[in-house]
Amino acid sequence: MKKFTVASLCLVAALGVSGCAQNPYGNAYDVGEARTIQNVLTGTITKLDAVTMSGGGESTIGTIAGGAVGAILGSKIGGGSGSDIAAIGGGLAGAALGNKAGDAISQRNGVNIVIKLDSGRTIAVVQEVDPNMIFRVGQRVDIYQQGSTTRVVPAN
Repeated sequence: MKKFTVASLCLVAALGVSGCAQNPYGNAYDVGEARTIQNVLTGTITKLDAVTMSGGGESTIGTIAGGAVGAILGSKIGGGSGSDIAAIGGGLAGAALGNKAGDAISQRNGVNIVIKLDSGRTIAVVQEVDPNMIFRVGQRVDIYQQGSTTRVVPAN
C-alpha cells in the first residue's frame, strides 16, 4: 500500500508540473517581462505555413512518472531478487511508455509566419496557433522582440 501511495504522489506531481506550462501565444507575457524595453518592427505577412510544435517538457515528466509507476508495479511481481528484476523491467517499460505519452501530449499546432519588414528585410517567426488571432497573407503585423523572445501580433 505504501508503494502505491508513492506512485500516486509521483503521478500527481508530474501532472501538476505539466499544468504550469506557459501560454505560448503572442499575447502572453511572464511577470519578469513587464517594464522592459522591446524592439518593435512592422511588416506584412507574405507566407503562412502550418507546423507541428513539440518539446514542451511533458515528455520528461511522462518518462519520470511512467518509470516510477512501472517500477512500483513491477516490484509487486515475485519475491527477493526476482522482485528487484521485475521492478527494473517495469521501470524501463513504464519510462518508455511515459515518454511516448508525453511526446503526444506536448505536440501543438503552430504557424511559421514569413514577414517582409518595412525595412525590406524578410524574417520568419514560429509561434503556436492562437484561435483568437488568425493571420492571413497580406496582413500588417507588429513584431515584438525582447531578448530571445519574438511575438507577432496583428497591427492596429
